[in-house]
Amino acid sequence: MEPNRLGDIAAFVAAVRTGSFTAAATALNLTRSAVGKSVVRLETRLGARLLNRTTRKLSLTDEGRVVYERWRQILEDLDEVEATMAARRGQPTGTLRLTAPLSFGQRHILPVLDTYMTQWPALRADVKFTDRFIDLIEEGFDIAVRIGAPREDAQLLTRTVGWQQFVTCASPDYLARKGVPQTPQDLTGHDIIAFLSGEHPNAWRYQTPDGIFLREGPGRLNIDSSEALREAALAGFGLIHLPTYITGNDLRAGALVEVLKPFRASPDPIQLLYPSKRHLSPRIRAFIDLLVERWQDGVPWET
Repeated sequence: MEPNRLGDIAAFVAAVRTGSFTAAATALNLTRSAVGKSVVRLETRLGARLLNRTTRKLSLTDEGRVVYERWRQILEDLDEVEATMAARRGQPTGTLRLTAPLSFGQRHILPVLDTYMTQWPALRADVKFTDRFIDLIEEGFDIAVRIGAPREDAQLLTRTVGWQQFVTCASPDYLARKGVPQTPQDLTGHDIIAFLSGEHPNAWRYQTPDGIFLREGPGRLNIDSSEALREAALAGFGLIHLPTYITGNDLRAGALVEVLKPFRASPDPIQLLYPSKRHLSPRIRAFIDLLVERWQDGVPWET
């Protein structure tokens, strides 16, 4: 393959990933004009339009969608070769692309990333903390942290690294004023702070002798941020139902008190997902090994 054609392909793939010629130029340390010319050269060579261009965004044509996946894979394979050779020298290189749920990522993945990048100074990381579902293969991520049973996908491997345990809790001041619920049914007499997922509040799930009990519907206060829910509970607004990876420190300090503990529902797995390639990239392997080592004696939010 001609060297300049490889550069054109890299510019095209970066434009698709970032959504604009300007962002692609920044990522590749090129000018916006150079990225645009690379795409034009590819379109001329193939005799087909690859991108629809508007003043606000780029989108793939049908022809562009066909070649994008192939070219993205070619670039990843080249990165894989370079990373493998770097690993033989004992130095992972390249860019780790990672995604994780917002609150979990900010609280518990960032500290691992800090150690990772300190240990391997030649590495870079592109990180997206979002509660939106991300397709690793389609969007070109190396690793995803997922909570709950993953979708079946033969292209991905999974590794469980922890558990998400929901607990119901409130501040000591609130419980002193309103009393402590003894069963899930008692929640009807309490001030509920509910988490809004989209337009609907999440249900609270409990295991009772009669089976699963769901507390559904809006609360007295409804918020679309788990961090804001925690702050509201600390301020005495009412009861919350959140994972221990958010409330763990407050529970240990006594700032929040768990209620209905005998009725806890079963926890959900927290897993790493990554492509099932025969030779795992050293940058991916280095991150997985570091996280497993850090959490092998217990996840930080439960210790």
